[in-house]
Amino acid sequence: MSTGTTGRATAQASHEQINALRAAQALKDQRRKLRIRLTWVGVTVAVIGIVAAMMLTSRQQTSSVARVAPDFTLTNTAGAAVSLSGLRGKNVLLYFSEGAGCEACLVQMAQIEKDPAFAAAGLTVLPIVMNTKDQITADMATNGVRTPFLLDDGSVSTAYGTIGKGMHAGLPGHSFVLIDKTGNQRWYGEYPSMWLSDTDLLKEVNNHLAS
Repeated sequence: MSTGTTGRATAQASHEQINALRAAQALKDQRRKLRIRLTWVGVTVAVIGIVAAMMLTSRQQTSSVARVAPDFTLTNTAGAAVSLSGLRGKNVLLYFSEGAGCEACLVQMAQIEKDPAFAAAGLTVLPIVMNTKDQITADMATNGVRTPFLLDDGSVSTAYGTIGKGMHAGLPGHSFVLIDKTGNQRWYGEYPSMWLSDTDLLKEVNNHLAS
């Protein structure tokens, strides 16, 4: 074989080798892109599932099922012991919330105490949180809330079915419970949006007391 023939054969072999390497690289790139697409599809499906679950669990819930309201005695941030049975003869609105760290929860209470319509309706509002006194009083001061908060160890929040209804599994959601003068629960409202206007809240109270 001549030198020229040998050179052409070598060049052809090198060209074929380069083509083979390019084909292998192209196949590798295609597989990588496919993995990326499949990963994004999986992520998208997971996100859609999470959003759907959040939408289902974050729906506003209300109940007008009447029952004897579970009695309790809790100490409030002013150091006083407050019992539900001691408020017999008054309409009582329990306000459960995530408490400290939830500014919307404190703002909700600030709006309630500033609205004279609640007192005019003869309604006693009891905010209940699963916080220490120091934790909640710091947030009360920041948001200008003066109404004493009742400090719950979780037993009262559990008795009224509010645990895990908000953003945290071990804390109450944004819940209202209306108890009439005879000690019967007349209404339960759960608001994962973390807000209910004063007008709408009073409307619920008045409607359920009248029914």
